[in-house]
Amino acid sequence: MATESRYSNTTVDIIDRKFTVEVLRFANGNFVTISEGESKIGATVASIATGPVPASITVVPAKSESLFLKIISEQLSSITKGINIVSAFIPEKLDNNTAKTLIDKIKEIVEK
Repeated sequence: MATESRYSNTTVDIIDRKFTVEVLRFANGNFVTISEGESKIGATVASIATGPVPASITVVPAKSESLFLKIISEQLSSITKGINIVSAFIPEKLDNNTAKTLIDKIKEIVEK
């Protein structure tokens, strides 16, 4: 009996930056970590899609990229109709194109 893996680890290369995206899937949502460089837990946002608009809370505040984290977490909650916890350790600020590309790649990974 074949079972689908609940865990995925993907490297996303964007221009001269390399991000590691790890996803742990559950029946009612996902835990997603995004790291640049060494794999670390960073700023964390949790979202749940209970109605037309997901609700979010910051668990560990971000020094920067708080909007990026909230957008990813809420979009994933809308896709999965569940709870998503997203943690990001990104030492350098993201430009708009890098952030958009990273969001699109993460959504692709979760939708698989």
